[in-house]
Amino acid sequence: MRFPVQLTGTKYGCGGGGCGACTVMISRYNPITKRIRHYPANACLLPICSLHGAAVTTVEGVGSTKARIHPVQERVAKCHGTQCGFCTPGMVMSIYTLLRNHPEPTLDQLTDALGGNLCRCTGYRPIIDACKTFCKTSGCCQSKENGVCCLDQGINELPEFEEGNKTSPKLFSEEEFLPLDPTQELIFPPELMIMAEKQPQRTRVFVGDRMTWISPVTLKELLEAKVKYPQAPIVMGNTSVGPEVRFKGTFHPVIISPDCIEELSVVNHADDGLTLGAGLSLAQVKEILAEVIQKLPEEKTQTYHAVWKHLGTLAGCQIRNMASLGGHIVSRHLDSDLNPLLAVGNCTLNLLSKEGERQIPLNEQFLTKCPSADLKPGEILVSVNIPYSRKWEFVSAFRQAQRQQNALAIVNSGMRVFFGEGGGIIRELSIAYGGVGPTTICAKNSCQQLIGRPWNEEMLDAACRLILDEVSLPGWAPGGKVEFKRTLVISFFFKFYLKVSQILKTMDPVRYPGLADKYESALEDLHSRNHWGTSKYQDVDPKQLPQDPIGRPIMHLSGIKHTTGEAIYCDDMPVLDGELFLAFVTSSRAHAEIVSIDLSEALSLPGVVDIVTEEDLRGVNSFCLLIEPEKLLETQEVSCVGQLVCAVVADSEVQAKRAAKRVKIVYQDLEPVILTIEEAIRHHSFFQGERKLEYGNVDEAFKVVDQILEGEIHMGGQEHFYMETQSMLAVPKGEDQEMDVYVSSQFPKYIQAIVASTLKVPANKIMCHVKRLGGAFGGKVTKTGILAAITAFAANKHGRPVRCILERGEDMLITGGRHPYLGKYKAGFMNDGRILALDVEHYCNGGATLDESLFVLETGVLKVDNAYKFPNLRCQGWACKTNLPSNTALRGFGFPQSGLITENCITEVAAKCGLSPEKVRMMNMYKEIDQTPYKQEIDATNLIQCWKECMATSSYSLRKVAVEKFNSENYWKKKGLAMVPLKFPVGFGSTAACQAAALVHIYLDGSVLVTHGGIEMGQGVHTKMIQVASRELRMPMSNVHLRGTSTETVPNANVSGASLVADLNGLAVKDACQTLLKRLEPIISKNPKGTWKDWAQAAFDESISLSATGYFRGYETHMNWETGEGHPFAYFVFGAACSEVEIDCLTGAHKNIRTDIVMDIGHSINPALDVGQIEGAFIQGMGLYTIEELKYSPQGVLFTRGPDQYKIPAVSDVPTELHVSFLPPSQNSNTLYSSKGLGEPGVFLGCSVFFAIHDAVRAARQERGLLGPLKLDSPLTPEKIRMACEDKFTKMIPRDEPGSYVPWNIPV
Repeated sequence: MRFPVQLTGTKYGCGGGGCGACTVMISRYNPITKRIRHYPANACLLPICSLHGAAVTTVEGVGSTKARIHPVQERVAKCHGTQCGFCTPGMVMSIYTLLRNHPEPTLDQLTDALGGNLCRCTGYRPIIDACKTFCKTSGCCQSKENGVCCLDQGINELPEFEEGNKTSPKLFSEEEFLPLDPTQELIFPPELMIMAEKQPQRTRVFVGDRMTWISPVTLKELLEAKVKYPQAPIVMGNTSVGPEVRFKGTFHPVIISPDCIEELSVVNHADDGLTLGAGLSLAQVKEILAEVIQKLPEEKTQTYHAVWKHLGTLAGCQIRNMASLGGHIVSRHLDSDLNPLLAVGNCTLNLLSKEGERQIPLNEQFLTKCPSADLKPGEILVSVNIPYSRKWEFVSAFRQAQRQQNALAIVNSGMRVFFGEGGGIIRELSIAYGGVGPTTICAKNSCQQLIGRPWNEEMLDAACRLILDEVSLPGWAPGGKVEFKRTLVISFFFKFYLKVSQILKTMDPVRYPGLADKYESALEDLHSRNHWGTSKYQDVDPKQLPQDPIGRPIMHLSGIKHTTGEAIYCDDMPVLDGELFLAFVTSSRAHAEIVSIDLSEALSLPGVVDIVTEEDLRGVNSFCLLIEPEKLLETQEVSCVGQLVCAVVADSEVQAKRAAKRVKIVYQDLEPVILTIEEAIRHHSFFQGERKLEYGNVDEAFKVVDQILEGEIHMGGQEHFYMETQSMLAVPKGEDQEMDVYVSSQFPKYIQAIVASTLKVPANKIMCHVKRLGGAFGGKVTKTGILAAITAFAANKHGRPVRCILERGEDMLITGGRHPYLGKYKAGFMNDGRILALDVEHYCNGGATLDESLFVLETGVLKVDNAYKFPNLRCQGWACKTNLPSNTALRGFGFPQSGLITENCITEVAAKCGLSPEKVRMMNMYKEIDQTPYKQEIDATNLIQCWKECMATSSYSLRKVAVEKFNSENYWKKKGLAMVPLKFPVGFGSTAACQAAALVHIYLDGSVLVTHGGIEMGQGVHTKMIQVASRELRMPMSNVHLRGTSTETVPNANVSGASLVADLNGLAVKDACQTLLKRLEPIISKNPKGTWKDWAQAAFDESISLSATGYFRGYETHMNWETGEGHPFAYFVFGAACSEVEIDCLTGAHKNIRTDIVMDIGHSINPALDVGQIEGAFIQGMGLYTIEELKYSPQGVLFTRGPDQYKIPAVSDVPTELHVSFLPPSQNSNTLYSSKGLGEPGVFLGCSVFFAIHDAVRAARQERGLLGPLKLDSPLTPEKIRMACEDKFTKMIPRDEPGSYVPWNIPV
């Protein structure tokens, strides 16, 4: 679809159906029912052969700027629901498909529709806002946290800012939107309808070079194909076979794909239950069950309701519409959500073969693939019988995953009990688990032993012990989390026990005692789905000219193009004549000598042109960007899994990747293999020396304090997960050794330099071009240069264009991410909470090469104080050298780790003093004019103002009381509330790193072209630059254009990062515009009422240059590490965030109820973009501190290599309420129009969720009598939450002795 058709609006994000970037709408006509079904699907998994007779609508078919844009596209753009824009076409297609089926959807339907789409930039809130404009709602959030409606006065009310501040609550105007008219949508192609009605149906066979695709259209033909090819898989949605083929290298010479076979889509209501065709999609099953549940009495639909509930969180909407019921059952994945439930529900499978029909039970024997209970070769699954439940029979489903929605379960379970004619005596009991073994596990023996027992506490205790004995899990079990899984196994049964007890009580209150009131909330669903939010910013001065765009919420100038798919990214560029593709071969060992590399088999494959090795790069195989040179390719000794060894160049992507797998490398393992920070400390494996900052006299201060506390916290790393993976295209120009490099990079100057060095040509022969990035977050700097250099070398060697696009898994393996940290601290404090001395040690896991680790460490050390004045402070830091891929820059650059260590220390001090953490925070905060530990002056007035404003807008005091009341009334659910302050110093630490340049041309028609050195990666820098040019030249924004960033127009530009891109480049653009305006003043004064066209022509006629460069030399910043003093930062961004959560103590799940953020951002250039940056950073930070978990094997292999294993926040993780407000600007500064950089500060505020969970866990532990220190590491996953809420179940599980087994994964 993307090439050669060139419908590049559909993006390739992960290849496994996990991110939704490739969503398209499939429409099929059913000639029997005469109905058209529209559904969303992942194009990356859809084989073209399976689409015969279907209409495929891509984002280009929905609307375009060339024809007309669709209301969905307009609203997503104008509600500011795009930043980098790479995920946007997929979002648009998911919403569009929903609207084709439901023109006025509910909020639940909308959040469900977006559950399979990931966004790394926006934080989802503006996308939800855009969706809500299609809903009919009352203006209420439809959520009653704390039992209070948002429209009622009370604790959910948002107080206004003080009068006179003129705040605006709306970032867009709904009145301007195009109306949605369902009659104007594209019709289903009539020719496809005629074909379905009249064309004789016969088996279709597609034959390729390596495989054959057979599509039978009758049951008879399907059976014949299966007899002829018994080993061929039957594929319906390709959601199981597709990922195996793509990621595991599985090859099927023949695939059988039934098409529109009526018997496979049967829905039959019989006296004993429901029969569902095996070919029904999971989405269709969900719809059918919803209807049945409404029509039938509750006692008959117990199993149906449990299956329906599971289908709400199983995968995303796209996968549910593609995956079939039969495929899900027959695949028998160990973590299947439905199989445990169908097994306990006594379901049977209707099979068919040439020999005739046969029925088998869906039981443990079938699920373990026992030959006597499995499908025979030549047999197919036609349908599934799901019996009705009976009176006094109860069925429940349970699951716990890393993320609420669209995540494979860590453990899931189906449970059924039957009491016969009441009496509370167990007559039948069935329990099955997924995720705790190689297949679904049935606790058959335990259930057998419990039959005949009454449903009471004694039975519960016996059941837990029996189940733990039977469902045993070794310490080394794949997937890890062993103790958590053991706990979930019995926690789920306890939930089932409570649920059944509660129902028994309602059915016969006399005979059955009710649950304790404090236990009832254990049964309530934790996840509310309906979101609402507000943002408040300052209106522009009424005296400001109407055409002056500064301070106004202007849409991202690529917003509409993002939504129509017309925005071009690197891999959207058309394939060039003679283009080659490059694929990398990486090391599979963490520390080894390469004994030999055999390239012969790879080179012998058709289409392979070359394999680039270290030998080819003799003399140019390393480059020094920062401190230490780094090798491009390594063929002697590898120091991490994922290190680049060689690169295959072939005629196509498929050929290159196939050949890369055929390169044979023989290794000799070397010792030691150092993976963790603790191992690095033991081996003294550090890069360079330490970094140290000292203020006051720490040792003396420790002698006079009331108490001393020592502690530590470990913080895991984070994957950038930019939606667009590393992408580049190197194009030799054919003369003078010139080359154009199109690359997704934050640092074109570096790309130019490393490519020039590798090709042994001067930099003026290499031009690097960047139009836009599909996200970056610091991950498209150092490693991108190495990848680009090797790609350019291959292009230069063969004189042909070479493209390189990394797969998601490759990208995550090769590029590293945020540094894992270990923080150790010793605090000396008074009994009233004043901290007088703080001694901190930072250890970061740098990986195999230095990269940016030293700068990250320095930043962490400099920012260790966060918002607090510690009169005596010492902080030392070391970058650990380990055998992991090198970690690098990631949004926040050391501060999210450093700040968490400090805040954790504050929280522990508060606990020791018996005070609230908020009180201790306030007590130790900077007050007005003060000095940082590195002797830079700070005015903290706005810090205190943000804190007070956040306290007020969040109704902190009222809600703290409400939380404590809730916690006193609920034993198995707890709420937590936490508030953290923010002082984020902005700057690069050197003046040279802050310089920027711009080039502005005025053409004779009065139009203006602006070029600058900043990279557009979603933050809207190009939009802001056009706003700057518009203000300075006093012309409409529509007159100004910006094409992209190139070393050809602005040379030697610094890296785009550190929240400074708009600051620095804006000052350069401003300088260029002012230069031009000064030149043109005489012309304009002669003809003040003229147009820009008049003035430009007049200037040209008088030989006045209409082109100017602008320059900003940089903020005066410096740091002397010898003395520990300096002025490393240009200014400070202040803020505060208050978050409330609710946790489930039995499963470790948590819900983000509400977050209030107040930021001091100076004078906002564009409030819409700035709110977007704060919200997006906050959600990314929330992911960092709660659910994003990297997992490495003890051999250093990264397990989490895609959205299936690595979970970033999805739409369901956004706080139910999210409120962002800006502090009224109070002071002018030397920055661009007194604005402040906001790209990074908000990440740290995500830890307010971490500490709210901490607060909830502490409440649970206190109620259980656990009053000792609470050590919680980051990320605070469901596993850590559950295991910290210790209870009788965590005490009951068996524990493995450390050292008695090799764990599946290790914390690095």
